[in-house]
Amino acid sequence: MNAPETTRAGFIAVVGAPNVGKSTLINRLVGTKVSIVSPKVQTTRTRVLGICMAGAAQVIFIDTPGIFEPRRRLDRAMVAAAWSGASDADSVLLMVDASRGIDSNTRAILDKLVKSERRVVLAINKVDLVKKDALLELTAKLTQYDVFDEIFMISAETGDGVDDLLAHLTAGVPEGPWLFPEDQVSDMPERLLAAEITREKLYLQLRQELPYSATVETESWEDKEDGSVRIDQVIYVQRDSQKAIVLGKQGSRVKALGAAARKELETILGCRVHLFLFIKVREKWVDDPDRYRDWGLDYNA
Repeated sequence: MNAPETTRAGFIAVVGAPNVGKSTLINRLVGTKVSIVSPKVQTTRTRVLGICMAGAAQVIFIDTPGIFEPRRRLDRAMVAAAWSGASDADSVLLMVDASRGIDSNTRAILDKLVKSERRVVLAINKVDLVKKDALLELTAKLTQYDVFDEIFMISAETGDGVDDLLAHLTAGVPEGPWLFPEDQVSDMPERLLAAEITREKLYLQLRQELPYSATVETESWEDKEDGSVRIDQVIYVQRDSQKAIVLGKQGSRVKALGAAARKELETILGCRVHLFLFIKVREKWVDDPDRYRDWGLDYNA
């Protein structure tokens, strides 16, 4: 398909407190997995682009880490990346979890938006989880901040209201050439995406058993002659006790983890995947500048 004569393209930063549904929304808009999702807060660690084609417009969504009160170096780097994504974008979409309301993190975001005098679009997400009266009360409280051009009620999980939101965001994208090929859905390298998929499965399977400070790296990637791919990954934890948790009894947990990651990677990559997982203890990986560079984070934020 040739590009229409008049095309538009622009960046929209999606910001909000941790776990409000930013990644779920972007995955739905793009039509495939580009950002990992889990009930564990602060899952997204780096800026992820999700590229959505909407007629003649290429809408490039920036999935940012959740904005919260940072306590550690990694926290500070993630929050800095989120605000950087917002400042660089053509427009900003703020997401609020209707079931959680205006918590301390959302209040801090709203206060900063007021000070910056930046107008944004508001999406109140998870509206299917609250009663109408509570939703109206929350909306009234949010409008008092007077920073919103438009307000949308959506459910990123079910898709309710998402089409109307996309239509509004698309209408505001500036004229200009498309910035990516029309069949590209993200700018994330396959090696990093593969590591993120495994990290998502790690969080989903272990939930509260494994601390937030675990990470996955793709060590090697080999395209085989039969069209399959061999991927070797390392799961880094900080203590031997955490290694035992990931490994499980007689290796049962890491096998289940590998099977779940392999299944999704085969769907995304469209080929057979041979996935090999190794678990290593690296006490201070969270303070390694190389990790921050790989994620596109500022180590000194």
